[in-house]
Formats: sequence, structure tokens, C-alpha cells
Amino acid sequence: MVQGSSYICSLVQSLRSASFPSKLANYSGYTSRAASNSLRHPSTYRTEDGRILLFRPDQNATRMMHGAERMCMPSPSIQQFVDAVKETVFANKRWIPPPGKGSLYVRPLLVGTGPILGLAPAPEYTFLVYASPVRNYFKEGIAPLNLYIDEEFVRASPGGAGGVKTITNYAPVLKAIARAKDRGFSDVLYLDAVNRKYLEEVSSCNIFIVKGNRISTPALSGTILQGITRKSILEIARDHGYQVEERAIPVDDLGDADEVFCTGTAVGVAPVGSITHRNRRIEFKTEGSLVCKELYSTLVGLQTGRIEDNKGWTVEIH
Repeated sequence: MVQGSSYICSLVQSLRSASFPSKLANYSGYTSRAASNSLRHPSTYRTEDGRILLFRPDQNATRMMHGAERMCMPSPSIQQFVDAVKETVFANKRWIPPPGKGSLYVRPLLVGTGPILGLAPAPEYTFLVYASPVRNYFKEGIAPLNLYIDEEFVRASPGGAGGVKTITNYAPVLKAIARAKDRGFSDVLYLDAVNRKYLEEVSSCNIFIVKGNRISTPALSGTILQGITRKSILEIARDHGYQVEERAIPVDDLGDADEVFCTGTAVGVAPVGSITHRNRRIEFKTEGSLVCKELYSTLVGLQTGRIEDNKGWTVEIH
């Protein structure tokens, strides 16, 4: 259990001076001996030479600030967020899996804890960080995912909170996921709420399609999460010479795709083997030389220190 520190006291004072009176509890990181169904948020890796690396924690901090603003919540600064994550990871470093065996899942959480019954922002907030060693997100591991397009449910609508990371992005999809898994699918791919014809994202990750040298992903329009892994893969793909585009992708484009893959803080980069839509099963390339494996190899190389980080994406924990 991570204990409070003088640093935490300064963060408490900082948050109390925010727009709404708030507090930071003595945040704690806990670990579990059991494997988790989640992965990387942000991620922590142990390298072959024994170093401990965080991957882009500043981007996670920025995402929390963005979401907090949308939800009328105060939030820690980027530096406060990163320092809290670093302290939690350092205190729980013994739980970080060996290289290649997993990572330490880290989840910073900002929640309203002040007493209020009316429909209004809470008078007090708590920021905490917890951690647990984990393995793969999907039970298939590295096996291709089989997705289902459920036209009855939508994940988010224009003007809502689909573009920020809050619980409102996850509770509405639970029924659709349960129904898809009962039918033997890995997860649900959602279409846009207005036209029901454009790809949006999977329940907890972004979607990409590959055709030749072109990699496409749905453009950010306020209903899609600005995934950190998504952002990283887009940059890595450009570095590898691929033509990258963010655009509206009609569901019919799936029929012409060579590959489809998902990215996210939870799934990393996961190949998609098939997508079923209106009783039509569309299959994609999952063997041989794959674009997603090429990009994933570079991503993991950067995350685990096997590839020199010239982008400043990793933060070493001392």
C-alpha cells in the first residue's frame, strides 16, 4: 500500500484552490496476485536490463484534464498527475512482471466524493491511483478478434461525452458486449448514431483498416475517444512510410480492406480476423506479413526499451 507524502499534501492544496472545493485523498496503489482483464492505462514495463518505463503518462494526464473539464471537475496538473503515477509505480515496482510477461496496469481515477443529492457538480473530489500486474485484455490473447456490428445500440452521439474518457463511455455498451459474447464474438464495433453507416470504434478501443499502403481510422468528431495508442500508432505508421488518413469510413469499406486492427490502452494492437454485419461475415488477413504486427513490434519496442526512444514517449522510474 502506498502511503501519503509531503508531495500529496501540496497536491491537496492545489486541488482545493480549483474551481470547485476538492481534496486529494492519500492516494494508494494496490496490487493483486490475480491476473486482470485489463492492460495499460498508462502502461509500465520492466526492460531486459532492469529499468522501469512508463509510456506517455503526460498524454494520460492531458486526457484526464480534458475529460474533467467536460464533466465540470477540477483535475491535477500534468506534472502532479505524472508524479502521482511515478510514486505509485515505484512503491509497487516488485509487482511489475518480467520482460515479455505482462505489464503493471496503472489506473488514475478522479471521482466526485462530496455530499450532494441534486444534479450539480460535487463539492469535493478525490484523485487516486491504483495498480495491478496484468496479462492480455482479451481471452484470445494474440489470436485475431471476431467483431460484431450491432445496429441496435450506439456507443455515443454528437454533443455527448463520447470523446472523453468517463464511465459514461462504458456503462452503455455492457449489454451490447454481453449479447455479442453470448453469440461467440469478441466485442462490438459500433456505427455512428446519426446515419448508422460509418465506423466509430469498438467498446474499448479504436479501429483501423488497411488497404495496400493506406491506413485509415475514423476521424475524431467528438464521439470517438482520442486514444493514446491510436495517436502513437498513427505517428509510427507515418514513420514507416504508410499513407495515413483520418476520415469518415463507411461500413461498406470493410469489404475492400486487407487488414483490420484495433488499438487502445487496454488492447495494445490487436488484429481483427472477422467482422459480422447483417449476417455477413467479412474475413481479413491475419497471417504472414501483417501491417499491424509491424506497427505493434515498433510500439512494444519503444515501450520496453528495445528500441531507442527518440520521441520522448517513455519516462524512466528511478
